[in-house]
Amino acid sequence: MDTILPLPRLLGIYARDAWYEFLRLLRAPAAAVPMLVFPAMFYLLFGVVFAGHNAQQATWVLASMGTFGVMAPGLFGLGIGVAIERERGLLALKRALPVPPGAYLGAKMAMALLFALCIFLILALLAVGLGGVRLAPMQWLALLGSMLLGVLPFCALGLLIGTLVSAQAAPAIANLIYLPMSFLSGLWIPLKAMPALLQQAAPLWPAYHLGRLSLEAAGLVRASPWPPIAALLLFTAVCFALALRRLRRSG
Repeated sequence: MDTILPLPRLLGIYARDAWYEFLRLLRAPAAAVPMLVFPAMFYLLFGVVFAGHNAQQATWVLASMGTFGVMAPGLFGLGIGVAIERERGLLALKRALPVPPGAYLGAKMAMALLFALCIFLILALLAVGLGGVRLAPMQWLALLGSMLLGVLPFCALGLLIGTLVSAQAAPAIANLIYLPMSFLSGLWIPLKAMPALLQQAAPLWPAYHLGRLSLEAAGLVRASPWPPIAALLLFTAVCFALALRRLRRSG
């Protein structure tokens, strides 16, 4: 299908499906409001109230809460959505429709990227306006790029969850992964304040690598960005491969 349709029409299909997915999630307050509000609320608490006038701490909270925020659209928006649609038979219906085979997954990933962009912009406005954060233009771009790249592994993980569990179980499973991973990756408390065993286990979690990449982009850590990028891409590839294999078996 992709090779038959003219490119402008093909891109139009992808863009329209992505926009519809974005609107669908935006019109579901139970899902959209926590994703948009919780990172901002936590930033105000830890990056403004508790940080006082400490711009470095406010910047650290921006990177960590940004990481925390962009994890959610993939895990919840994509993962739970796939679980619901799979259980209701909508996946089989979509396979029968005359649309490009990648449109379904592409639309959901684009939706997650759009939500991540909204979350980042909200946090950036709070950080500049209330947290006193001042970054160079290239640092802002690097931080934004880190956040958008970081959406991919959690889209892959969300897709894997959506293919494995029921619609009823998906929110619980996503939360059981989301919140402990955020804590164990050092997004709430710096890793150096944790027990040595938790510090050693932190690289097992993709959120840890995204957090390190975000801190490096914000100028708080001096390290090469390539190891965390490689770890995130590897995790993405593995989860996508497992999820697509599961989808083929179920379809």
